[in-house]
Amino acid sequence: MPEVAGPQSLRQLLDAVMAIGSDLDLVAMLERIVQAAADLADARYAALGVLDESGTRLAQFITVGVDEEVQRAIGHLPDGHGILGLLIVEAEALRLPDLRAHPDSVGFPPHHPPMRSFLGVPIRVRGSVFGNLYLTEKRGGDAFSEVDEELVVGLAAAAGVAIESARLNARIHELALVEDRERIARDLHDTVIQRLFATGLSLQGTLAMVRRSPDGAEARIEQAVDDLDLTVRHIRSAIFALESTRATREGLRDRVLTLTRESAGALGFEPTVLFAGPVDVALDTEHEPEALATLREALSNVGKHARATRVDVEVTATDDELVLRVIDDGVGIAGPSPTSGHGLKNLAARAERLGGRFEVRAGVPTGTVLQWQVPRS
Repeated sequence: MPEVAGPQSLRQLLDAVMAIGSDLDLVAMLERIVQAAADLADARYAALGVLDESGTRLAQFITVGVDEEVQRAIGHLPDGHGILGLLIVEAEALRLPDLRAHPDSVGFPPHHPPMRSFLGVPIRVRGSVFGNLYLTEKRGGDAFSEVDEELVVGLAAAAGVAIESARLNARIHELALVEDRERIARDLHDTVIQRLFATGLSLQGTLAMVRRSPDGAEARIEQAVDDLDLTVRHIRSAIFALESTRATREGLRDRVLTLTRESAGALGFEPTVLFAGPVDVALDTEHEPEALATLREALSNVGKHARATRVDVEVTATDDELVLRVIDDGVGIAGPSPTSGHGLKNLAARAERLGGRFEVRAGVPTGTVLQWQVPRS
């Protein structure tokens, strides 16, 4: 009568499946799988050999039970010969009481710990073999049992699903990074490079003016310096955006970026965002929602009324206050009291509640500049 896994073994298998499925980092997951297989089958040594793209050799070899000193003494990790190669070729579970007696055995390199009992199980991902689990030296000196094989085969099936999930998660993250980098590249091309080029032309013109007449040159040089300062702010914003793709996204900076990306649907384009100063630590948890609500309403107003083709969002944190500006190139706001309409009263009220101030003024040469500023918490 065949062996049957008992309740304790099944519970152990369930715990192992839950453990490997709790981590979407592929490297950490593979380490969990090896350890779980060793625990399930009560093996002294365990390894997971990940196949290369050709599916014929081992590209990665993750071990449990062999310490770093022994690994250094052994030297080069196996690449798929002997019994390990047999499992690659046949891709079926293999259980041996003494692997040394098998005709495909090629022995062990110097300094390798002695191994006798063996259990090998392939891991399949979407029908293809991802790699193989290799277990050796059943504790107690016995051979691996049918139950051991069933448990590890079950674990390998769950591991295949978990590995595919981790791969998809990594791909999604990779696509998000590509999207961010493409957006940053567009920002650099559309703003930084063009501004530098324009400033260079302006300075060339100023040089010619100085040669003819020094009058008026000072103002043009000051304007060029202002343009360079703005360009530096664009570059800093691009750097911060690159850094945010490497770290966990949180804080006012990333929430502003998320909000402006979401506004692209209503505007027909994505606003340019500039940051200056320690934005992420400028406001407390009570004030930050007010700033984000103000930005959301301001962008909504632009989308509804301005008919703009460009919007710049500037967020500046100084020692004393946080300043939010939304600048568009649209039709502007008519009337003697621009804060009386378009929901702008709400923006003024939010600033006043926090001890700040709010103003709207005409842009140059067209459009509107909305400025909302509150004391730092």
